[in-house]
Amino acid sequence: MQERARATRRSLLEAAACLFAEQGYTGTSVNDISARSGRTSGSVYFHYASKEGIALAVVRDRFATWPGLAARYTDRAVPPLERLVTLSYEIARALAEDPLTRAGARLWAERDTIDAPLPDPFALWTAAATRLLAQARSAGQLAQHVRPAATARTLVRAFFGLCTLTEALEGPHTVTDRLTDWWHLTLLSLQRDADPTGVVEKARAEAARKPVDPPDSPEPME
Repeated sequence: MQERARATRRSLLEAAACLFAEQGYTGTSVNDISARSGRTSGSVYFHYASKEGIALAVVRDRFATWPGLAARYTDRAVPPLERLVTLSYEIARALAEDPLTRAGARLWAERDTIDAPLPDPFALWTAAATRLLAQARSAGQLAQHVRPAATARTLVRAFFGLCTLTEALEGPHTVTDRLTDWWHLTLLSLQRDADPTGVVEKARAEAARKPVDPPDSPEPME
C-alpha cells in the first residue's frame, strides 16, 4: 500500500513537472495535472494539499537539491577545478533535458505568482562551489587574486544566467556549447597556470558519461 502511494505521488509529481516546464505555473491547473497523470483530481488533492504544494515538491525534488551532486566529486585524485567544471556540465545538462529540473527552474523564476515560499537553491549551490574553490586554492590551482566565497557567488549567478538566456535565445540544445565558451573565458581569470582547454575537455567528457538524474533524490514533500 505504501509503495502504491509512493508510485502515485511520483506519477503526479512528474506529470506536474512536465506541465510546469511547458506551460508555467499559472498556465497549469490541477485538472491538467490529473489528465496528464491519468489520476483523478481527488487523487491529486489526497497526495498534495494544493497546486502550491505540488509546485513546492517539484522545486525541492530537483532544483533545490542539486548541491547534493557535489558528493560525486570528493575524489581528491581529480583536481578541484576540474570537479567544479564537471559539476556545472551535469547541472546544465539537467536544466536542458530533465523535466523535473526544468520545471523547478521555471517555477523558481515565477515564484512571485506562487502562494508558497520556495527554497532558494543558490545559497546551497554557492556553498558547494566555495568548497571546491577553497580546495583548488589549497592545491595551488587558483590565481592569487581569487577569493573562493566571492568568486563562487559570482560564478553561480553567471552560470544560471548563461543557461537561462542561452535557452531563451537559442534553445536548450546549445547550452553545453555556450557553457564551454564561458569556461574557456572564465578559467583564464581563475587559474594560476591557465589551461582552460585541458580542464574543460576532461570535465565535459566526464559529465557526458554520467546519468542526468542526481543520486538519492529525496521523497517529494508537500
